[in-house]
Amino acid sequence: MAREWRDAWTAALDALEADVTRVEAMLADDHRARDLPVVDPWSPPAGIGPLPLDLRPRADEILSRQLAAAQALALAMTANRRQLEMMSRIESGEAPRRPAYLDCAI
Repeated sequence: MAREWRDAWTAALDALEADVTRVEAMLADDHRARDLPVVDPWSPPAGIGPLPLDLRPRADEILSRQLAAAQALALAMTANRRQLEMMSRIESGEAPRRPAYLDCAI
């Protein structure tokens, strides 16, 4: 029973770690992000009981990686928005989209 319990948790942590590895890969190679499917939220499989104590360090390390990946994603999205805003300011040679005023009171 103890071996099955540990194996169930090991499989659950493998799945969770694979998710964070995919996010880290997306950050490292962001052009592939469009090709990867959206990941479903993770929750422990039903009926496997509490996490074995000897797997706690691995679970904590995965959590740390998830938090770092979430922070990196937020920073990447912010940088992307800033870049998009900057690009929207560059004129492309078309007619200006902003109003132009001419003082004719001379």
